[in-house]
Amino acid sequence: MLDVIGKSRNIDLFWEVIQEIGRCQLVTPKTYVVGVKTLASARELKKCVGVFHLMNGYGYGYSLDVLNKVVEALCRSKLVEEAEHVVLKLKNWVKPNEVTYRWLIYGFCDVGDVIEASKIWNLMVDEGFEPEIASIETMIEILFKNNRYVEALKVFQSVRVNRMSELGVSTYRLVISWLCKKGKLGESYLVFEEMEKRGIKADNLTLGSITYGLMSRGRVMEAYRVVEGIEKPDISVYHGMIKGLLKLKRASEATEVFREMIKRGCEPIMHTYVMLLQGHLGRRGRKGSDPLVNFDTIFVGGLVKAGKTLEANKYAERLLYRKVEVPRFDYNKFLHYYSNEEGVVMFEVMSNKLREVGQFDLADIFARYGERMATRDRRRIRTTES
Repeated sequence: MLDVIGKSRNIDLFWEVIQEIGRCQLVTPKTYVVGVKTLASARELKKCVGVFHLMNGYGYGYSLDVLNKVVEALCRSKLVEEAEHVVLKLKNWVKPNEVTYRWLIYGFCDVGDVIEASKIWNLMVDEGFEPEIASIETMIEILFKNNRYVEALKVFQSVRVNRMSELGVSTYRLVISWLCKKGKLGESYLVFEEMEKRGIKADNLTLGSITYGLMSRGRVMEAYRVVEGIEKPDISVYHGMIKGLLKLKRASEATEVFREMIKRGCEPIMHTYVMLLQGHLGRRGRKGSDPLVNFDTIFVGGLVKAGKTLEANKYAERLLYRKVEVPRFDYNKFLHYYSNEEGVVMFEVMSNKLREVGQFDLADIFARYGERMATRDRRRIRTTES
């Protein structure tokens, strides 16, 4: 009931109900979470803190465990500033611990506020708490995402110097992945070698990042040797190969990798198909010179059948005038609109027509999507088999 009243945004009534729950001794940790979250969404910061004082007056006391649950709920809902306010205002009654600070760091990183995340980090260290590895990984990731490459590596280096024994595959994977994305292959190899020297076995996600890094820099043969050395490559490894080859404009070779992964029993997912279609057709789609390969027409037809007439008009204008600025061709929507029994037939017909004009790679991609992904039942069978 409390949640329903909260959604009505009637704060006066909501506050009265909270008081009544306290008087009737019906308070649970969820009462705090729902109460503070609703008040925080309405920017009633004084009342957010007041919930804890109110419940203390009814004999529930101040609980660090409850505070941490509230902070977690607020940070997951991107209400991290409100969470920080509650923590600081309650500091004289509830002393925050490393879990509290971890969620605040996560919250600020989640909204992209590196400066505030760094302040919380420093505050935690000043109070004598050692950041958990999960907090360190969150900080490293947000620094990389904000192109603060040097600072991210400084954080990683400080852990290597002071807490090397605590470093595991997840931290190495994170750093290697971002170094490969940034094209820093030399540095990623040094980190990779250090991991192997310490006896930490690289997982497929890490090897997939290495593969992508090598592929994207044109070191294709080295990438293939890495993949050959993997005992059981999974979809992350194949995605690394496909993504790297597509970056090199080698769409046909990427499709060969697609065929190989199917042969080895690794079933493609939606992201695989979207990547390959973008590689073959470009991110904005294209108007094929042959009427059988006219993807603008195919997509407009799908939009009309789905009742998206406004979007269909935009693409029709693009088709006619080629000067109208419209959203880029959305392959996710294209596949989604045809994900039904009618689409199964359409993909089969399309693949046959593509083969007639020599577009064998695209034909295989569409045919496989129609066979395994076009309807919910087919996806369920695919999941069961894999």
